[in-house]
Amino acid sequence: MNNKINRMKELNEILGKAADAYYNTGVEIMSDREYDKLYDELSQLEQETGIILSGSRTQKVGYEVSSALKKVKHTAKMLSLDKTKSIDELTAWLGGNTGFLSWKLDGLTIVLTYENGRLLQAVTRGNGETGEDITANARHIIGIPSAIPHKEKLVIRGEALMKYSDFERVNAEIEEGAKYKNPRNLCVGTVRNLDSKITAERNINFFAFNLVSAEGYEENSFSARIQWLKSLGFQCVEGVTVTGENLAESVKKFEKSIGENEFPSDGLVLMLDDVAYGISLGETSHAPRNGIAFKWHDETADTKLLEVEWSASRTGLLNPVAIFEPVELEGTTVSRASVHNLSIVKQLKLGIGDTISVYKANMIIPQISENKTGSDSLEIPCECPVCHGKTEIRTSDEDVETIYCVNADCPAKLIGRFEHFVQRDAMNIVGLSTATIETLINEGIISSFKDFYHINDHMEKIVALEGFGQKSYDKLWEAIENSRKTELSRVLYAMGISNIGRAASRLICSVYPEADMLEKLTISELTAIDTIGEVLAGDFVEFFRDEKNLNEYHQLLAELEISAPEKVETDSAIAGKTFVITGSVNIWKNRNELKAFIESKGGKVASAVSSKTDFLINNDSTSNSSKNKKAKELGVAIITEEEFQNMTK
Repeated sequence: MNNKINRMKELNEILGKAADAYYNTGVEIMSDREYDKLYDELSQLEQETGIILSGSRTQKVGYEVSSALKKVKHTAKMLSLDKTKSIDELTAWLGGNTGFLSWKLDGLTIVLTYENGRLLQAVTRGNGETGEDITANARHIIGIPSAIPHKEKLVIRGEALMKYSDFERVNAEIEEGAKYKNPRNLCVGTVRNLDSKITAERNINFFAFNLVSAEGYEENSFSARIQWLKSLGFQCVEGVTVTGENLAESVKKFEKSIGENEFPSDGLVLMLDDVAYGISLGETSHAPRNGIAFKWHDETADTKLLEVEWSASRTGLLNPVAIFEPVELEGTTVSRASVHNLSIVKQLKLGIGDTISVYKANMIIPQISENKTGSDSLEIPCECPVCHGKTEIRTSDEDVETIYCVNADCPAKLIGRFEHFVQRDAMNIVGLSTATIETLINEGIISSFKDFYHINDHMEKIVALEGFGQKSYDKLWEAIENSRKTELSRVLYAMGISNIGRAASRLICSVYPEADMLEKLTISELTAIDTIGEVLAGDFVEFFRDEKNLNEYHQLLAELEISAPEKVETDSAIAGKTFVITGSVNIWKNRNELKAFIESKGGKVASAVSSKTDFLINNDSTSNSSKNKKAKELGVAIITEEEFQNMTK
């Protein structure tokens, strides 16, 4: 018995660590199949022993809340559905009832509340008991109407998710070390982002899948409720009504259409169509009895591992990709699968010649599920495959191991840096492809950022290159000239500082809008900016300490015309006043926009309440937040956005 209890403790620790990394940081330290395998082992041990340890992962739902978003307690605990991979079990569960069969969308579950026909609140599922208020972001999610014809209180649940095409578009613009593994992780990171403009730019979609309650509406059919939600303007999950007679056939139809589905899904959901009857069945400690999830039975194939290719990125990160003998999976030939990081390589105990089992996650993405040989003989590269310079192993805060090339002059880094430099959110040099960048590097035309603005010195050489010509050159030079007039935040982002993305660049430049300020910032000055943490601040300061980086920054600035910062009003009603902003905002798009407005009027924005604070802006004056408490202790006035807006008129 003691051995089983110890194993349960070990499994809870492993699963908890994996879940926290996956949901809160977007880093995957084990595959879904491995997680499910360990979870099932834990469930089995709990059944055998009759013991459920405190904090067991079988009793948890979703991710633990760990962000700066406002926490909201759900009125009723949100539970996970029981699941099966057997159509026979699915049919037996439905029995003689009618059901509603729909996609099990793979995104982030959100609860929406409407009153008086307007969106009142949007809250993430969180840990099932407490979620996060993402109302500001929800207003920018496709499929969530801001106003509906139903004027009484309405509560619905649905899934926020991202199309595969949007995932590829957005992920391509994110620096290598910070790229997301799948659409779900990117969607979660976007919806929980504090800048709602990011949500709007990334085309997040919402699909309603359940009507929780609607005052004044008494329809009892689950499928009819979904149709009613559609009539109110919501995007709703695709589904069909089924009975035991046509359930298996309907499941197969869904399965056949997976390849054409533009949104990620990881199975199906079957709900009892009789809502009242379903509710009357009650629930177990972790699952309601009115529905069940059907998970796809992944098609697997055994094959031989031929090679692990280490692909170098602009940050120096070496990404492991497994190359194996081709196999047929889900109707296509597969011969490659990403292994993601060194931790997973070690977990799988890979070795050349090993027999591995491969499958398609969600019937789309090739993955290794198991290494049947487990030779653990794979040679970890001690040199970069591109420049043959030394590599080093780095371990993240989540204990995820990765390999990096430490050669600052590695050609892979140079190409990657320039790809990042010319992209839309950076210097926006339209039409500069990777192939063109490689050609310009190989011909010795560009070796630093400033060189882009001097390719006219090499016009004759470029025009004579294969695939070029005068017309192509003229178009390229025009795009480069157009990029000279730009914003400081774009320049900062274009420099490619580790962990400093577009949102962080905007935020830093909104507080420090002069080019010469940036290079002198300290860690304490940076961390005083809301949402800028120690890691980002450290990477930023370290970058500008490097003389080579600093020189390149100065040389680039000499080529550009930086848009002048907005003039600050010195005679406005709030000039010289110090404000602190907390909680969600409604009139302004987000807190950063409100902050920019205050500064444009001559006011100051601090991150913490102190004796020097004049006003705390908080729409929830009754909140027990630390900032509210501090303001009350110091006698600082707490005002709403509306009161602040009136103050500025």
